[in-house]
Amino acid sequence: ALRAQGIELVRAKVGDRYVLEELDKRGWILGGEGSGHLLALDRHSTGDGVISALSVLAACVRAGKSLSQLLADLTLFPQVLINVRIAPGYDWHSNPAAQAALRAVEAELGDTGRMLVRASGTEPLLRVMVEARDAAQAKACAQRLADVFAP
Repeated sequence: ALRAQGIELVRAKVGDRYVLEELDKRGWILGGEGSGHLLALDRHSTGDGVISALSVLAACVRAGKSLSQLLADLTLFPQVLINVRIAPGYDWHSNPAAQAALRAVEAELGDTGRMLVRASGTEPLLRVMVEARDAAQAKACAQRLADVFAP
């Protein structure tokens, strides 16, 4: 949908720091994360919920529409998140079975979904997230990946 509007989308690593790096590199002012953190560099240098909320309200006023009207065409895909406990220091990037499973799920989802596997920054966990048009597919793919990473 963004592409159809001539808007480029770039995915950064998880974390405001990485979103900010991408924004700086590209000279952009707006970025965010699925967790709801938004960076609006023309207003503030860090994510700020009040500034984000006021920016959304200002967009509604400019458009003369309610938020529900502005979001009427938005399609949200079902998302599944599974936390997999791992041994501290486990190098999942070097696991051939895991890499093969990641490639298989990526191929299965194609343009109809996405996946993200990342280590928690605070616990010995891998966070396995899958979005897909179909909830059953998202759940099956996430579980398949979680099973590969589970000890």
